[in-house]
Amino acid sequence: MAQKTHPTVKIALLQGLDYGSASASLEATSGQIRRAAAEGAQIICTQELFNTPYFCVNQNVNNFDLAEPIPGPSTKALSALAQELKVVLIAALFEKRATGIYHNTAVCINADGELLGEYRKMHIPQDPGFEEKFYFSPGDLGYPVWKTAYGTIGVLICWDQWFPEAARMMALAGAEILFYPTAIGWLAEEKVALGSARHHAWETVQCGHAIANGCYLAAVNRVGIEGQTEFWGQSFVADFYGQVMERAPIDEDCILTVECDLRALELMRQTWPFFRDRRIDSYAGLTERALAVKERENDRHVS
Repeated sequence: MAQKTHPTVKIALLQGLDYGSASASLEATSGQIRRAAAEGAQIICTQELFNTPYFCVNQNVNNFDLAEPIPGPSTKALSALAQELKVVLIAALFEKRATGIYHNTAVCINADGELLGEYRKMHIPQDPGFEEKFYFSPGDLGYPVWKTAYGTIGVLICWDQWFPEAARMMALAGAEILFYPTAIGWLAEEKVALGSARHHAWETVQCGHAIANGCYLAAVNRVGIEGQTEFWGQSFVADFYGQVMERAPIDEDCILTVECDLRALELMRQTWPFFRDRRIDSYAGLTERALAVKERENDRHVS
């Protein structure tokens, strides 16, 4: 399906929870997709690992049985739904690439049901309650951007949110809206002291990506308590000035819909031409793990 010029596009974020099984999660998510489409949504995005619990709360080899191939049962069902409703779908799930090789993956399905491609999570965290390095191989597909029926989009996943380089790569490839399927929350022992600060940091860094790249940014979190983690919800959409346009509740599954003005986005990029003024000749050090501190010139000439 060829991309058309749409001055505005309505997006929907499906803030969900663990519905108990893969089939129940697919059924619940399909219902949300239908409701979002009925409200006029054209691009619809799920939370991270939408059809499983957030199993990374601990290390258990039995959880590998939750993974599925791509294409597979979930993508087949969602492709049919996208075609029926004429919507673009972003779905994040646990991919079985081969025995012993698994990825945290998001797929993009166009409004005619075509599977445009997939993004495999590049940055893999390892923290108490977030044992992701045990389950996921790092992504190896780069940072793809897709020209969908309703706009050009990029998709990153959760921990990728903290890395400005990833957002910049997608924006430079033409992304107008960045989607971040997410599973982030508080551990009980940390919430009182750090809960507010960590949520503030999470939202703020993504608003910064939106500003620096002249993009809309949509973060789709989950809710509920799984293991020791209380997922903090509050999915949101920020515009290209970093202003939060809409924010979901902290503890309810819901559909968050927002209209994005792509013509206004283009005008912002024209008047604040960050991409034009990048000094790409000076950024070579960004490909290094760390940079040595150079001695000051005066320190080299000790009498």
